[in-house]
Amino acid sequence: MADQPKSRTVADTQVTLARIMLPDDANPVGNVHGGTIMKLIDDAAGAVAIRHARSNVVTASIDRLDFHEPVFVGDLLMLKAAINCTGRTSMEIGVRVEAEDMRTGKVRHTSSAYLTFVGLDDNGKPHVIAQIMPETDDQKRRHVAACKRREERRNRG
Repeated sequence: MADQPKSRTVADTQVTLARIMLPDDANPVGNVHGGTIMKLIDDAAGAVAIRHARSNVVTASIDRLDFHEPVFVGDLLMLKAAINCTGRTSMEIGVRVEAEDMRTGKVRHTSSAYLTFVGLDDNGKPHVIAQIMPETDDQKRRHVAACKRREERRNRG
């Protein structure tokens, strides 16, 4: 078995993606489709997971996805993704989605999600990933909450 990977900090792998929402992203009245936002959330979380595992990864689950406010054509969507907790082969990544009306500068928190990814070896099998080292008080708080969610998922079976 390979050596345990070196642990990483949250800052080592966090990602912010930005994309302007266009008419192709929306319904006829200009609201961006939830599925479009879901794909972008998975993309942002996947980038964090790959950077952390330094391998291919697979989305294992979306534990929670909440839509707080609509997103409109013309908004600049910003997806802020960071790892919250690691297991032996899996990791939880939190994504905060904000939309900026670029004309006014107003930024709204539009959605949040927690996703679990599994690191894969070259044969597509789960492999041991690096552990996370939360450093700030906020990262430590998110780590504790994520580990509780992980335990709840395990207990649900």
